[in-house]
Amino acid sequence: MKKMKKYDAVIIGFGKGGKTLAGFLAGKGQNVALIEKSDKMYGGTCINIGCIPTKKLVDSTKVLKNKGLSGIEEKKRFYTESINNKNTLIGALRGKNYEMLATKENIDIYDGFGSFVSKNVVNIESNGENVQIEGEKIFINTGSTTIIPGIKGLKESNHVYTSTSIMELKELPKKLTILGAGYIGLEFASMYADFGSEVTVIDLAQRLMPREDEEIADRAKAIFEAKGIKFLLESKIEEIIDKNGKGYVQISQGASKIEIESDAILVAIGRKPNTEGLNLEAAGVKTDEKGSVVVDETLKTTADNIWAMGDVKGGLQFTYISLDDFRIIRDNLYNGGNRTVNDRNVIPYSVFINPPLSRVGMTESEAIAKGYEVKTGRLEAMAIPKAKIEGVTDGLLKAVIDAKTDKILGCTLLCNTSHEMINIVAAAMKAEQKYTFLKDMIFTHPTMSEALNDLFGSVK
Repeated sequence: MKKMKKYDAVIIGFGKGGKTLAGFLAGKGQNVALIEKSDKMYGGTCINIGCIPTKKLVDSTKVLKNKGLSGIEEKKRFYTESINNKNTLIGALRGKNYEMLATKENIDIYDGFGSFVSKNVVNIESNGENVQIEGEKIFINTGSTTIIPGIKGLKESNHVYTSTSIMELKELPKKLTILGAGYIGLEFASMYADFGSEVTVIDLAQRLMPREDEEIADRAKAIFEAKGIKFLLESKIEEIIDKNGKGYVQISQGASKIEIESDAILVAIGRKPNTEGLNLEAAGVKTDEKGSVVVDETLKTTADNIWAMGDVKGGLQFTYISLDDFRIIRDNLYNGGNRTVNDRNVIPYSVFINPPLSRVGMTESEAIAKGYEVKTGRLEAMAIPKAKIEGVTDGLLKAVIDAKTDKILGCTLLCNTSHEMINIVAAAMKAEQKYTFLKDMIFTHPTMSEALNDLFGSVK
C-alpha cells in the first residue's frame, strides 16, 4: 500500500484566504497541500465568478455609454464582446494565481474534491480516483454557493441561471427576470439594464434594500426605475414554466396572479456556506443551524487542529473578510495571537449598482434604535463638481453622527466612485476621529472625495 503523504498544512479551497495562507506558510518553510475541486476556480470566487468578472462587466457598461451605442443590435454585439473580454481577464488572473503557488517547491496543488476521513486525514477524489493525505493543521476555505429555492419548475427550466452561469451567456437576453432583490440581484439588474436588457426584479420584501437608510434606498429605487427596471415587491413566486421557447415566471400578489415572459431567469436569493460533501462530522467539526462552520474568535473550529476562513464560516461574504481571516490565523500562529474577529468593528461595503452604493457603520434609524442621540449630514450628488464633470450626478450622501461625542456612527454614499470614498470614512471611524476631521480635511480638487468636506460640513 502506498504510504500516505504528510503535510504541515492542508488547505481545502483556493480562495483569497486559502491561497494567501498557502503562500505565507510556504514562505515559513512549511510543506503545504492546497486542494481545489475545479481548475476553473483557482483564485476563488472573487476572481472567477464574483467581484472581478462582475465589475469588469459593470465597467463595460460605462464604455457602452461613452460610445453612445443605442441600437439593440449594436448593444448585443457589444455585450458579446464584453463577455469575451471578461473571460480573457479572468483566465489570465486564474493562471497567474495558479502559477504563483504551483512554482513553489513546498506547495502541492491537488485537483479534486476534498473531504475529511478524520481530523488529520483528507480524501481527495478526482475522476473516480482517490488519494488520501495527512495534515498536522487543516484549513477549510471552501466558500459559498448559490441557494437554489424549491420553486416548482425551476430545476426543469432551460432558462434559469445562477450568477455564475449567466455571465457565460454570449447573447444578451432581451427580457431578464431576477428572482431576489438582494445585493447580488440588484447588481445584475443594474448591469443588464445598462447593457440594454428589459429587467424585472421579483421579491417578497415590502421595500427595496430594507437594511439600508430608507431615504437612500428610495433614491436608489428611483435611479433603477429611470433605467427601465421594473420591481414586483411583495410578490410570491409560484412556478416557472417553459413554453414557446421562453421561460415564464408565475407570481402571486395577494389574490392577483401575474406571468412574466423571460429570455433568462436569474436566481439571486442568496448564497449559503459550501460544506456539502466535506464530511465534517468525521473530523469533529460542527456547523450551526445555517450550515456555517462554527469557529471561535481566532477562527478555530470545534476540532483543535482545524480552522475555517472565508464564506464557509458564515457572516459577511466579502473577499476582504477572507483576507482578514488570513491575518487572524497568521497572527495567532506566528505573532502571539493578539488578533481576533472582535477587532473588525469598522467594515465598509459597496454594492456595485450604477452609481454604486457604499456604507460603513449604522444608518440613522439603527443608531436611534440603539439609544444614540444623533445629528445628520446630507448632500445631493449633483452638488459635487467632480460628479458634474464626469456626468454622473445621480445620488445622495448621508452621514450619522453621535450628538454627544461628535464621533461618526455611520455613513452611506450613493454616488459615483463611492466605493473609493467610503474607505476614507472607515479609516476616520477606525481612528475614532470626530466628524470635523473629515469636515476640515484637505482633499485634492476636483475629486469626489472632497465632497466629504461638504457632507460633514452639513451636519446639524
